[in-house]
Amino acid sequence: MVTVRKRIKQVTSALLREEGLSPQQFWTMVVIARNNDLSLRELAARRRMDEPTACRVVNTLVRRRLVRRSPDPADRRRSRLMLTPSGGEKAARLLPLAETILAAVEGSLTPAERYAVVSGLRKVIANLDQFEKSQAGRGSPTAEVVP
Repeated sequence: MVTVRKRIKQVTSALLREEGLSPQQFWTMVVIARNNDLSLRELAARRRMDEPTACRVVNTLVRRRLVRRSPDPADRRRSRLMLTPSGGEKAARLLPLAETILAAVEGSLTPAERYAVVSGLRKVIANLDQFEKSQAGRGSPTAEVVP
């Protein structure tokens, strides 16, 4: 799985060279474009990244004036994320690229193969989420040395 993720990142980086975005910035903009008005926590969950990492990526996009934060009317402690006009223009160019990358990833998979891959990966993620919850409060796991 790490190899697949790394390969997707390599392909994405090469395609984004002219846009001046990292793969993380690109996929973050894609998520915001598709789900305008997200909180940072919602963005992090959708991107499956920790909140500090999501915050750093968003801060970079805010500095580049591609994303803006607005106060959440329901909770003053939270802000909502949306694309700026220039971010929206860039996203309009990027969304077709995201679809092209996703289509290339799925490539020649049959619907049954795609379902099996997605289903299997969701189970792996659920297993890891459950494992992480079971380890909460236990401190850092210690490695067992096997002779």
